[in-house]
Amino acid sequence: MAALRTSGSPFLLETLAASCLLLLALWAQGGVAVPITHHCKLDQSNFQQPYITNRTFTLAQEASLADNNTDVRLIGNNLFQGVNQMRERCYLVKQVLNFTLEEVLFPNSDRFHPYMQEVASFLDSLSKKLSQCRIKGDDQHIQRNVNNFKDTVKKLGESGEIKVIGELYLLFMALKNECTLPGHSWKMDN
Repeated sequence: MAALRTSGSPFLLETLAASCLLLLALWAQGGVAVPITHHCKLDQSNFQQPYITNRTFTLAQEASLADNNTDVRLIGNNLFQGVNQMRERCYLVKQVLNFTLEEVLFPNSDRFHPYMQEVASFLDSLSKKLSQCRIKGDDQHIQRNVNNFKDTVKKLGESGEIKVIGELYLLFMALKNECTLPGHSWKMDN
């Protein structure tokens, strides 16, 4: 404290007090002024593992051979319609990922051996990393797209589940492109 008693100490103390007040104000508001975009990001290194990339592609390819419905594309431009911000797009993909895990991959873990369990485990780890990814404010446009995805899968029944598995590589690429590269937008032909 002796060092603070110099001629410059009132300025230093005022700066320190102002900083503390700012931190207290942010804490009292629940950190509203703190950006939350870092929760909607994945490290690029998650997608630079050739082994799991190959397993995901192989699983999707194997399921695609069993997919008789070639008229429907689940993961494409329609999924992202009206969702333009990267954080929102990552949040949308996270919602699709969670549905895919809970409603398709985990219940079908005994199919498509040996790839299914490894790919489901990898995707589950990504889901956990995105667990804090949230959107503040109105997300009805995102939920509408996610619900359309879910409804289509459920309407197609087992064929829809096969289609989701067959499009896992597209989901993998959407996660990579929407949750890792700032400002990069993923486009695909429908």
